[in-house]
Formats: sequence, structure tokens, C-alpha cells
Amino acid sequence: MTIRVMLVDDQVLLRTGFRMVLAAQPDMEVVAEAGDGVEALQVLRSTPVDVVLMDVRMPKLDGVETTRRICSEPEPPKVLILTTFDLDEYAFSGLKAGASGFMLKDVPPGELLGAIRSVHSGDAVVAPSTTRRLLDRFAPMLPSSGKEAQHKELERLTDREREVMVLVAQGLSNGEIAARLVLSEATVKTHVGRILTKLGLRDRVQVVVLAYETGLVRAGGHG
Repeated sequence: MTIRVMLVDDQVLLRTGFRMVLAAQPDMEVVAEAGDGVEALQVLRSTPVDVVLMDVRMPKLDGVETTRRICSEPEPPKVLILTTFDLDEYAFSGLKAGASGFMLKDVPPGELLGAIRSVHSGDAVVAPSTTRRLLDRFAPMLPSSGKEAQHKELERLTDREREVMVLVAQGLSNGEIAARLVLSEATVKTHVGRILTKLGLRDRVQVVVLAYETGLVRAGGHG
């Protein structure tokens, strides 16, 4: 199955470089490109896309707002934010807007390709520990309003699911959670799936964001 990729970046040279890397892959095809968010949204109306590589700093409409609009559509493509700086506030905003992860623009080609495949298969592509460092840094920016409603959302979870959610937010993989709770990895996967379904979340990244927003996990500490 070919992964249909869209490149959104105002730097033509960068898009060309990414296109060359992706074109060499038997399971990927660049089906669309755009130089800003407005153009990206127009193209997506008529072009089926699986994964969008999204720059954040662009003219007309930045990558964060573009991501928010894409992810609000029914059955949207997955969005992978590309940022120049690790722990960039734009990456944080992008995750909150619905992106499935973020990567540095100078990421080695192999890692970028792996990230695209992971996003396409439904996984989050930022390492949980990186997500956690990002949120530790930007947790003070989290809105304080709506926390009570979010806490009510968490009441839908069983005690075990809450336990798993905390460990996901602390950066543990399914295998590490399984070892910590003495469960099989398949059971942990099932719990994570139920957490996503009950809370209406897209992937592990959004689990981490919600855990911070509700105070289930605190910046710099544990839940």
C-alpha cells in the first residue's frame, strides 16, 4: 500500500529535498505540495492524502492553524509537524492542534521515513520522553479553564486505565508499562486503545497532552 504524502513548506529547496528522499521509497509517493497553509487547505479539498509533512512558520496561514483546520475535518490525514528547534513552542501548539507528532527538519532521512510510516499506521511518532520534555517546558502555558470538564472525562476510565494513562504520559512504552504493571504487552495495548476511545483522542500524543491539562501528570513530576 502506497503512503500518499503532502509536503507543506514555504521553502522550495526543502520540499525538493524531502521529495527526493520520499520518491526513492517503494511505499511512498508525494502526491501534493503547498507553499503555505491556505494553499494546503485548497489542495487537500481535491487530493486524497494520508500524511502531511507540515512546516510551522509560513506566510498567510501558519502550520499550527492549518493543522487545526485539517484535523477538524472528518477522517483527516495524519499531520507530522516539522520544526527547526527541539522543544519549539510551535511544536507544542501543533500537538494540541491535533498533529500526531513532530520532527526536527534536520532529522536523518531514515528517521523521517520511519516517522511517516509510524504516523500512517496510527502511532505517535515523537518519542514519549521528548513529548514529556516539551510539555514540562510549556505546561505553564496550558489553559486553566475547562479543567473540571476534563476531569469528568477521566471519570470514564477504570482505575487500571488511569494507571496506564499516567505511565503513557510519563514516557513509558507499552513494553515498559507491561513490565511495570506485570501485564502482557497485548493487554496494555488494549488498555491504551480503550483510553483513546473513551476520551475521544487520536493517539498517544493527545493522551499525554490531556494528562498534563487535567493535572493527572504534573510538569517535572509524576501523577
